Amino acid sequence: MAQPLTHILRLLSWGRTLAKHGALRGIERDANTPAPVKRLTRLARLGTIQPRTPDYAGAFQDIGPAAIKLGQTLATRPDLVGEEAARNLLSLQDSLPPVPFKPICQEIEASFARPLSALYSHVDPVPVGAASIAQVHKAVTTDGRTVAVKVLRPGIREKFARDIQTYEWAAAHLEAMGGEALRLRPRLTVANFKRWTLRELDLRREAASASELTEAMKGHAGYRVPGIDWDRTNGSVMTIDWVDGIKISDREALVAAGHDLPQLARRLVLAFLTQAISDGYFHADMHQGNLFVEPDGGIAAIDFGIMGRIDRRARFWLAEILYGLITGNYRRVAEIHFEAQYVPSYHSVDEFATALRAVGEPMRGKPVKDQSVGQMLDGLFAITRDFDMATQPHLLLLQKTMVMVEGLATSLDPDINMWDVSGPFVKDWMRDELGPEAFVADKVREDVQTLLRIPELVRRIEDRFPPRGGAPEQPPLPDVPLVWERRSGARRWPGYLAAAVLGGAIVWAVGTLF
Repeated sequence: MAQPLTHILRLLSWGRTLAKHGALRGIERDANTPAPVKRLTRLARLGTIQPRTPDYAGAFQDIGPAAIKLGQTLATRPDLVGEEAARNLLSLQDSLPPVPFKPICQEIEASFARPLSALYSHVDPVPVGAASIAQVHKAVTTDGRTVAVKVLRPGIREKFARDIQTYEWAAAHLEAMGGEALRLRPRLTVANFKRWTLRELDLRREAASASELTEAMKGHAGYRVPGIDWDRTNGSVMTIDWVDGIKISDREALVAAGHDLPQLARRLVLAFLTQAISDGYFHADMHQGNLFVEPDGGIAAIDFGIMGRIDRRARFWLAEILYGLITGNYRRVAEIHFEAQYVPSYHSVDEFATALRAVGEPMRGKPVKDQSVGQMLDGLFAITRDFDMATQPHLLLLQKTMVMVEGLATSLDPDINMWDVSGPFVKDWMRDELGPEAFVADKVREDVQTLLRIPELVRRIEDRFPPRGGAPEQPPLPDVPLVWERRSGARRWPGYLAAAVLGGAIVWAVGTLF
């Protein structure tokens, strides 16, 4: 475990990079930022020339691989980093200069304890993609199949472990300051980030995720997951079938190939809804670089390091929330938030319903080019503070993916209406899953324009799915000693003394200069 002084020096170094990109300005100006954090940000930006427009994505890109992944996680937290920063971070490109082929070759051979020629008859030394965690090479197996070989960057596990320790240390101290930081739960954000990252750093887990998604999507035509070559896959190397297709973001190439773009947009949205609502297991990294359109018009997905999972009860709530927003039944949407314990019971259901109406009504019935699901979700985040709604990480990952899907669908078909596509799917799923009672309840809603549930339906659902708050169990949080806590033991005092001296110097410097 690193000493407090090590964490502080790392944070100051990263803070200086953020300052050079103007990315600390919002933290300084936010009224909810604790005073000690504001002092550190002022010190970090001392002497830097900041751009007029902050470039959060560029800052995280410059800091390094772990920061890139953290930035992608923070893109799901407009409530934590602000809407401007969250939108900018969505553009964060998960790419770095490639590692030379020789160390990559050595990594493959060491992981299998076999020469490269025993696995592949040819590996292209020039990678087709180089991301923060791994890079991908096109290859041909010894039995003549064309495949993609994904290899972890050498030493990447150790670097991530070191940086995540500092993230945990900083988040624990921030949350301990109380106030808004306590409600936003930064420690939980880092804990989920750590869990997702550890999954990405084990390529066997990614291969297993791809295999599970393949099974879940068997009955869904037009969506394919490449097959896994398990004999050539381990924790550091993953081999999958090669995908021949056009990137879904290359609109001109898709048109030239004769693909029906509006149909592709609908197919993408329905594939996402099938995963998230029908199966509760979804590809949570559906950006433009990870989706291809094959010659037959089907969508092929790659890169399954980040997957989202929603338990069955939460999926019922999610479906009702979406359907309530689509139909304007804000009262029912508000009730679900209280039933799921997302909003504390001391608030008013009616007041929350009114707040939801203020967000939803301006957007209903309009195409995405005029209004968007993403904007609606931003509005929902904006009202959570007023109603003390605690962060729900599983919904945040879903929100991030939904914004990605919406952006891609809009680029394919600017006139697509996400509500029109989503509504029939959600309605049919609720009827199929809940049976005749749900269909009757739906008719009641349409006839009398209310969101009241039939009591028998409520009891049946609650009997089948005991209340658990609708959220998966959260990962345990590490025990992080706080620098201001008095700890016994002679071995600890030098680090705390150094941290105290440095902290005092920082406070003095900031107080003198500002």
